Amino acid sequence: MDTLKRTPLSEEYGRYGARMVDFAGWYMPIEFKGILQEHQAVRTGAGIFDVSHMGEITVKGNDALAFTDYLITNDARKLSDNQVLYTFLCREDGGIVDDILVYRFAADDFLLVVNAANIEKDHQWILSNCSGFDVKIENISDKVSQLAVQGPKAQEILQPIAGKDLNSIKFFHADHKVLVDGIECMVSRTGYTGEDGFEIYLDNADAPRLYHKIISLGIEPIGLGARDTLRFEANLPLYGNELSDTVSPIEAGYGFFVKTDKESFIGKEALARQKSEGVSRKTVGFEMVEKKIPRHGYPVTADGKTIGTVTTGYKSPTLDKFIGLALVDAAYSRLGTEIYIEVRGKAAKAVVTSRKFLENK
Repeated sequence: MDTLKRTPLSEEYGRYGARMVDFAGWYMPIEFKGILQEHQAVRTGAGIFDVSHMGEITVKGNDALAFTDYLITNDARKLSDNQVLYTFLCREDGGIVDDILVYRFAADDFLLVVNAANIEKDHQWILSNCSGFDVKIENISDKVSQLAVQGPKAQEILQPIAGKDLNSIKFFHADHKVLVDGIECMVSRTGYTGEDGFEIYLDNADAPRLYHKIISLGIEPIGLGARDTLRFEANLPLYGNELSDTVSPIEAGYGFFVKTDKESFIGKEALARQKSEGVSRKTVGFEMVEKKIPRHGYPVTADGKTIGTVTTGYKSPTLDKFIGLALVDAAYSRLGTEIYIEVRGKAAKAVVTSRKFLENK
């Protein structure tokens, strides 16, 4: 693992008993006390995630708004200052380059937060499409750390060390300058768990001290294992699972974030066609009838033929059910349809369900 990239916290995890893995080329903690325990800590209290491996790319200049809007499927022109937007970067054929968050600080100042595995790809994609726009693009990923504090008690626990009333930061908004334990940070409120919570962006040098401070307040350190089970229960996609270069937002079930009434954006023609004509594949939720765990990549069959692939599957810690997401032929996407998951070579019955596994989230 000596060749893996490391966050500024890579030497700090050992204090809390982390088990480390290679995640998309990064040396990251998969778990501390155990995935189930960490999952429940976030659902019932609060947990802190080191997500400093995520990428940050700034877009600044006279055409920052116009260029950002051209890059993405959602509508950047509807953003107010300090508002955040979830959206996709798409290819001309509608395939997903990445799913990202767009932060607007001013009409000439945007921040794009991208997935760790896609930082270089996204940076090059953005650069390759900026011709004719008066913008300056900078990949600042190596300069920025990000801590995510998630859970129903996140605000209650963080508030004593925050230099402002955290109630003033609304959902999918940010504040560019907030003192957290005396450290100047950018704080946003988006989340990737289905719970309330905050993302704290700060200089690399300050990250270890703040990480330990927040844990000392009674917040559990959480690894990538629970991060995945939490986001999955909340029907939040993961690039490389539900999303990829060969899957469109419409096929993945996120057409809401594709605004085809916009004047122009990369992939508009293909995605508008998919919206109007429909797609041959759809991402569905399912529940196992047999108590077997469906895993990413397992084949999905029906009527004696392969109809798709599991994108994510687990025994849900919150629901105590064996559930999953799968990309399947559209003919088999109706609720209640019986399908089969090939679990270690044996067909196990499942039923197509709503993807809203957690109704109250």
